[in-house]
Amino acid sequence: MEIPVRHATDDEVAFFHEHGWVRLGRLIDPGTAAELRERATGYLSGRAKGKQTPVDQAFGQARDIAASDEMFGAMTMSPQMGRNAVRLLRGVRAVRVQVTNLLVKEAGEHGATEFHQDFPWMPMDRSAMLTVWLALADVPADMGSLRFYEGSHRHGLLGRSFTRPGDDQLSQHPWLKELEVSPPLDLKAGDATVHHALTVHGAPANRHDSPRLSFTVTYFDADALYTGLPYSQTDGLGLQVNRPFEHERFPCLKP
Repeated sequence: MEIPVRHATDDEVAFFHEHGWVRLGRLIDPGTAAELRERATGYLSGRAKGKQTPVDQAFGQARDIAASDEMFGAMTMSPQMGRNAVRLLRGVRAVRVQVTNLLVKEAGEHGATEFHQDFPWMPMDRSAMLTVWLALADVPADMGSLRFYEGSHRHGLLGRSFTRPGDDQLSQHPWLKELEVSPPLDLKAGDATVHHALTVHGAPANRHDSPRLSFTVTYFDADALYTGLPYSQTDGLGLQVNRPFEHERFPCLKP
């Protein structure tokens, strides 16, 4: 199975390097997005609900979806997705898949996603990592599309969030408010945003009756070394400290 994915333009790559995020309009066609949406709805319908953690309060999820669904797997392993990721991450020869996820933000059930960075939890020795956030249905801005602090990826590792109340990045680092915030984005099914793992980002609550549905895939530098930092995804896999992530859980895409 092959999923048609368009290439990122030179202007989009340059925008990502400067701002730490970019919108990739119509990354896949609406028909393909509709097929993925139908599959996603089935997976998410059986998810356990509840607000156990701050993350659960922000959105529901079905992790590692590419491992169990061939269409999401084909999207994740698309050679063009790999080529786009390599171009967006400076100086990277190839990328590995870190995680795939289906995300749902229900009106009334989930609140805002607090502003945070993705990388502070990760057991990699370098931060060349990005996440593709693909809208599976139309996502008007007030349904909870992502917002980004412009250029925040250039300020390094800012610490973990979602560990205790009030620990979002704006509370920890009030100076971030000196940076501009990306405009509210109205996304169509098949549109995507891509953000660097050091880019501070968040999302408002969903103000619509229908759920916000998205698929995410995170790629990282294939030459990154394992640090041994405790992390549920990598614990117990037998990875060696100071060696690459050579394991079937982290397949490699070469341009």
